[in-house]
Amino acid sequence: MRPSGPPSPAGDRHWHGDVRFAGACALAFGAMALAVDWDAHTLTPPRTLLWLTLAATVFAVLLPQRITAGPGWLTARGPLTSHTVHTDALVAVRQYGDVSSHLILRDAHGHRLELDPRVLIANPLLWHELDTGVRRSLECGTLCRNSKDSDVLLRLRHRIDDETAQAVLRASGIS
Repeated sequence: MRPSGPPSPAGDRHWHGDVRFAGACALAFGAMALAVDWDAHTLTPPRTLLWLTLAATVFAVLLPQRITAGPGWLTARGPLTSHTVHTDALVAVRQYGDVSSHLILRDAHGHRLELDPRVLIANPLLWHELDTGVRRSLECGTLCRNSKDSDVLLRLRHRIDDETAQAVLRASGIS
């Protein structure tokens, strides 16, 4: 179960995507819109407010999730929402590759979380927390071992292991 108080920094794993990309896109959009309006001599205070509001909307849409994990839980926080699953009580792990590359995790408590697997590849500590929870779910019997869920996790485990091995080889100068 997720602790009810604030999470302990020592036991948590965090990942926050690159906010600079969202900021750069929003800034570029706002600057270009204002420049076009300025050049056309149609820039007014209400139009300026409109362009700044749209630039803020672009920023909010592109802002990446903040992923936090701890023993037995995983949380994804967006600008307006927060979703938590109990990784030690998972009942389903799906990945719809044709439609979306996101992992969809569901737990026995009815909670659901969507997660980009690249987050787990970029941060092995988050993967470790999820993998530990998945192993507990398998031991408890909430997650079936011989299901499509196991295939998704096995493919992801191999992908993360391959990425980690390649990073180690690159860092050592072998590859």
